[in-house]
Amino acid sequence: MALAADDLRLSMNWMDTLILVIYFAVVLGIALAARRSVSNSLDFFLAGRALPAWVTGLAFVSANLGATEILGMAANGAQYGAYTVHWYWIGAIPAMVFLGLVMMPFYYNSKVRSVPEFLLLRFSRSSHLLSAVIFAVASVLIAGVNLYALAIVLKALLGWPLPISILLAGIFVLAYIVIGGLSSAIYNEVLQFFVIVAALIPLTVLGLVRVGGIDGLIEKVTSQQGEMFLSTWAGTGFGETNPLGTNWLTITLGLGFAISFGYWTTNFAEVQRSLSAKNLSAARRTPLIAAFPKIFIPLIVVLPGIIAMVIEPTIGKTGGYDYNDAIPILMRDLLPNGVLGLAVTGLMASFMAGMAANVSSFNTVFTTDIWRAYIKPHMPDGHYLKVGRAITAIGVVIGMGTAFLAASFSNIMNYMQTLFAFFNVPLFATFILALFWKRMTAKAGFWGLLLGTAAPIAFYFSYQAGIVEMGSDQDANMTASMIAFAVDLLVSVPIALATKPKPAAELEGLVYSRASARDKGVVAPGDDAWYRKPAVLGWSALILSALCYIPFTL
Repeated sequence: MALAADDLRLSMNWMDTLILVIYFAVVLGIALAARRSVSNSLDFFLAGRALPAWVTGLAFVSANLGATEILGMAANGAQYGAYTVHWYWIGAIPAMVFLGLVMMPFYYNSKVRSVPEFLLLRFSRSSHLLSAVIFAVASVLIAGVNLYALAIVLKALLGWPLPISILLAGIFVLAYIVIGGLSSAIYNEVLQFFVIVAALIPLTVLGLVRVGGIDGLIEKVTSQQGEMFLSTWAGTGFGETNPLGTNWLTITLGLGFAISFGYWTTNFAEVQRSLSAKNLSAARRTPLIAAFPKIFIPLIVVLPGIIAMVIEPTIGKTGGYDYNDAIPILMRDLLPNGVLGLAVTGLMASFMAGMAANVSSFNTVFTTDIWRAYIKPHMPDGHYLKVGRAITAIGVVIGMGTAFLAASFSNIMNYMQTLFAFFNVPLFATFILALFWKRMTAKAGFWGLLLGTAAPIAFYFSYQAGIVEMGSDQDANMTASMIAFAVDLLVSVPIALATKPKPAAELEGLVYSRASARDKGVVAPGDDAWYRKPAVLGWSALILSALCYIPFTL
């Protein structure tokens, strides 16, 4: 579907290349500096639980600011228009606030090193192993998406074949994770956040200038796609049509609840950043701090996608460019040398941040939840540190293989949302029951998670085979997520009622109570300031995200 690679070749000069080289040198320098703080497995996997909230907060949003965000959301902007903002204001912010206000005290105070380990404490070894395997598979699949996205940029930049681009990108990410562990990944993610934002702002500004400003963009989009393309809720009633091909119920329950809460509250690639915070207060504030920049990311990701659709009308058309090419097209057509180098560096940073987040979470889950728990228990701590570094390399290699799966999708966001519906949604359903219902049992958790994962996979393949008709790929993903959540609950509840739960004494700190939810943990100086209170941050983010909808609904 995509045009020849030469059509997207970027004209880099020595100044652009110098910016790129300096960035890579800084990244490796940070990794070498972080290596000094890695003396045991806790340092490698959770940065010693010693990082401040502003660092973990920026790393939290940067870890998500990978291929999903840059190429994927820009592709969504080009394909679905303003409806894409639902993935932010209803599909991210409420779940991030819920994680910070409700779930983090249980994750952090239980001293678990991973999300699956929480299920070990709450349920049993069988639920623990199943969730660990599911998460490990999901991590390498998502890491492959980021590798593929990075390969797209290298192909456009240097004309390298896809396999070579994937190989070299994987080797570089492997180097700085193995050297410095999670500390290296997190501090690089903070750097990458600022580099990414600085790189994408020129695309938005110059793109708006190219199409005649906001008024010019509205006029051109309306003439090409209709007024609905710049709305968020128009045409979402039952029986109505819209570019997204779905309705308000699927958006709110499928995306806003099932997919969103499933991803943000149980995806260890994100939760791991909160667990590395220095105390409970910092851990709770991590996703809440991240929520504020998340609200405004559509301005530098979704908006450029819409602009690219106007500038290059062949996007998504037969014989034209893929939706994934929206950002490279703008880089080619709009950016002068120097700024082009910064933009390429920003894209490199975003994809490495996304891949590093998933690889670092994969090595933690595999080492602590599979290797140490079931293969080689009771070994010296140094053994697990070595295994963590070794499995990082294996995870990157597997990610290289899964990158070619992502290459089969013209919009990688469709692929990512498919993975979230398969893996994150049933895990979230199991967690909600485990956290808020003392009657929930280990057998119910195992079978609910297993069948809740199988159900959306079966539905999706029915959709792909043409047995089930849906409005769009995203409509199918949102529906699959609701099926996953419903099946998990329908399986878990009757099994839980028919089996014996754990004694109440064994559930202390693992099931929700007002006392445990209000636990402040160790309070550091300044944590009691009003502007650092989780409730203030959380409600402010929710109100701000709701206000952002107003211009798109009038």
